[in-house]
Amino acid sequence: MSRTRTALLAALALVAGTAGAAVAAIPPDVGAAAVPCTVEYKVQNQWDTGFTTAVTVTNNSTAKSSWALKWSYAGNQKVTSGWNAKLSQSGTAVTAASESYNGVLATGSSVSFGFNGTYSGTNALPTAFTLDGVTCNVDDGGTDPTDPTDPTDPGTSARVDNPYAGAKVYVNPEWKAKATAETGGSRIANQPTGVWLDRIAAINGVNGGMGLRAHLDAALAQKGSDELVVQLVVYNLPGRDCAALASNGELGPTEIDKYKTQYIDPIAAILADTKYAGLRIVTTVEIDSLPNLVTNVSPRATATANCDTMKANGNYVKGVGYALNKLGDVPNVYNYVDAGHHGWLGWDDNFAPSAALFKEAASAEGATVADVHGFIVNTANYSATKEAFFTINDSVNGASVRTSKWIDWNRYVDEQSYAQAMRTQLVSIGFSSGLGMLIDTSRNGWGGTARPTGPGATTTVDTYVDGGRYDRRIHLGNWCNQSGAGLGERPQASPATGIDAYVWMKPPGESDGSSTAIPNDEGKGFDRMCDPTYTGNPRNNNNMSGALANAPLSGHWFSAQFQELMKNAYPAL
Repeated sequence: MSRTRTALLAALALVAGTAGAAVAAIPPDVGAAAVPCTVEYKVQNQWDTGFTTAVTVTNNSTAKSSWALKWSYAGNQKVTSGWNAKLSQSGTAVTAASESYNGVLATGSSVSFGFNGTYSGTNALPTAFTLDGVTCNVDDGGTDPTDPTDPTDPGTSARVDNPYAGAKVYVNPEWKAKATAETGGSRIANQPTGVWLDRIAAINGVNGGMGLRAHLDAALAQKGSDELVVQLVVYNLPGRDCAALASNGELGPTEIDKYKTQYIDPIAAILADTKYAGLRIVTTVEIDSLPNLVTNVSPRATATANCDTMKANGNYVKGVGYALNKLGDVPNVYNYVDAGHHGWLGWDDNFAPSAALFKEAASAEGATVADVHGFIVNTANYSATKEAFFTINDSVNGASVRTSKWIDWNRYVDEQSYAQAMRTQLVSIGFSSGLGMLIDTSRNGWGGTARPTGPGATTTVDTYVDGGRYDRRIHLGNWCNQSGAGLGERPQASPATGIDAYVWMKPPGESDGSSTAIPNDEGKGFDRMCDPTYTGNPRNNNNMSGALANAPLSGHWFSAQFQELMKNAYPAL
C-alpha cells in the first residue's frame, strides 16, 4: 500500500473509529492535512530478536520549536539505541524528543529519526501516536501487492539478516572467461566475484561488455529456484581516491550532481525493476573514500591536496549518503559501506573517528543508519584474514608486540579481529545490532614457500612478529599489485561471529594500477606506489612499494598477477 494511501486510511480510522466506516463517510478528497500530524513508522529490518525502525513525523498544525512523539507497544519491545531523537522508555511507553538541531518543525514540514530495538515473540506495530499530546494518524502497516517497495510482494525477497546465508553467489561470466583462459585458471573460474561499476559507462557496458542489466539477467539465469546474491561495487565518487592516483575516476571534485543524476539514479532505477526483485543484491559502497578523510587530510603528514579538497567540499560524505539513501530504498538491496582495513584504520587516532565519519555519511542526503546493512573490510587489499602465530596481547622479553616495526602500535594484527571490533564500535554509536561484516579475501592468502609454519624467534619483538606473520608485504601501507600475494579463503557465508561472509569482491587478476604512466581516457593517473622501483612515501614509512612490474591500468587484466595469486594461494589450489 502506498505511503499516501496508508496515511490517509489510518487518519480516517482514527477519526471515525474504523477504517471501513471512515471510508464510507468521508469524502475522498480529504487529505492528510485534515489531521494535525501524521506518522510513518516503518520497520526496515527485522531478525530473530531485534529490529531497526525509521519514523517520519509530519506537522500539519502550528509551527513548533521543539517536539515530543509518544507511543506504546503491545508486546515486550525495547528501544536499545537511536539517532536524530532523544529516546526514552518506561515500561511499554516510548518517548522520542527533538534534538537541539531538529526541534524546529514548521507547518507542513517533516522530521525523521530512527532506532534499534529488541523483542521476543511478535513485533506488533504501535497503533496510536501523539505529538505533543495531540493524536496523529499512523501508517497502518498494510500491504499492497502492486507496491514494489512492499516486502510482502510475492515477487520481492524481503531482507534477511545475512543475505549470503543459504544462497548461491553470482559468477561473473566475463571474469570467468578470463580466468578460464589462463593456464590452471579453470580451478577457480567458478568462484563468485564483484561486478565493478567504476564509471557511468559501466552501467550500460563498456566496449561491448556486459552492463548492469545484462549481469542481473545472467544472475536470474544462475539463480533458478535458489536464492542468489549479486555483488556490485559502487565506485565513482567525485574526486575519487584522493590519495591514490592509479584509481582516480572520471568525475571532478565538484561534480556531485552528475554523480547523483547520471550514476546513482540510473543504478537505483535498474535495481528497483521488479524483474530483479527475487535477487539479493549486495552493494559495496565507495571503497577507499571515507577513510581518506580521516588519514590523508591536513595537518597529517600523509595529507594530500586532493583529500583536503574533498573534505572541505563534503562531496564524499554527500555522495555516500545519497547512494545509501537511493539504493537503500530498494527492498532487496543490502548496502555494505567500505571500512578500510586494519593497517589503515586500526590505530587509536583513526579507529573511532572513522566510525563517527561512517555514521555522518549514513545520515547525509536523506540516508539513515537503517540504510546500512553492514560494512566491508580489506576490499582490494592484502591484509591477512587471521594471523595464527601472534596476537596483539603477546610480548617478547617484556616488550609488547605493539612496539614491533610491523605492528607499529596498531590495535589489531589482522582483518577478522579488526572487523569484529569495528562492528562493535559501530553498533555502540547507533548502527543496527544486526550489522554484518564482509572481508575481502581475494588476495590475502599469502601461501607458497614463504608462508610461516610457526611463530618467529623470540629474540626480539621484531624477529617474533616478522618470523610468524603470514602477510609478507614490506609494509602494511603497500597496496598495489603486491609481489608474493596469493588467493585467500574461498568465498563462504558466516565464517565467524559478526562476519556475514568472506568474499572475493576484487576479481583476482585485475590490476590495481599501472607500473608506469599509461595514457588513457578512463581518468586513471599514475601512482608511484605501483612502480616496483619506488622507494616510498610517509604512507608506507618510505619503504619500497613491493609492486609487481609490467602492470596495466587499474581494472585491466594482469595475467602475471593472476598466475602469482594462484601459485601462492592459501588454502592451496
